[in-house]
Amino acid sequence: MGKALGDVLGYAAGVMISPLPVIAIILVLATPRGRLSGSVFAIGWLVGLSALGAVMLAVGGSGGASSHGQPATWVGALKLALGVLLALFGARQWHRRPRDVSQAKLPKWMAAIDRFSPVKMFGLALALSAANLKNAAFTIAASSSISSSGIPVGQQIGVLALFVVIASLGILAPLAVFLVAGERAKSTLGSWKNWAAQHNTAIMAVLCFVIGLKLLGDGIAVLTA
Repeated sequence: MGKALGDVLGYAAGVMISPLPVIAIILVLATPRGRLSGSVFAIGWLVGLSALGAVMLAVGGSGGASSHGQPATWVGALKLALGVLLALFGARQWHRRPRDVSQAKLPKWMAAIDRFSPVKMFGLALALSAANLKNAAFTIAASSSISSSGIPVGQQIGVLALFVVIASLGILAPLAVFLVAGERAKSTLGSWKNWAAQHNTAIMAVLCFVIGLKLLGDGIAVLTA
């Protein structure tokens, strides 16, 4: 189980360091119903990652590992494909990053986030966790690693749960700060939001490129073993 957890820590960190969801939850917490909306957002995020990870574990099943305890061929092919996709996406994001960080722009939907109902807030969190290209790719890669580890199903579920918790720290930390400090936390959260907004594209580019290369290496290792 320890090896399986070690294999997914990098992917969990990749999801955790996601500037856009961090910005989103800080904006949510700044709304009049910040406590309720922030909690709904966090639940939606956790559900999204957990559901995608669980589906991938179910798809992988016992076929994730070969009879020799090594990852199955499809796991290597999947990691290779995800690696190529993430590396290309990272290179594209780096090319498109603003040279002047003060000119960085946020998505237009963020301007309307204070008018989102709890249902829309939940849906937004699901989209940012399970439907986001980077986060979905990292979660799929983590689940395939867990599936191919050869450990019992109960331990696989435990590793996935730890992955989800670690991957969610970027969302849970602002929520915890707000719930503890209330209005006093707004200036701190505002500073976090501004920094994340300015460096969002560059962070995404580096993360995707580096972890994409790791997945490429893992996929090649599995396919040539």
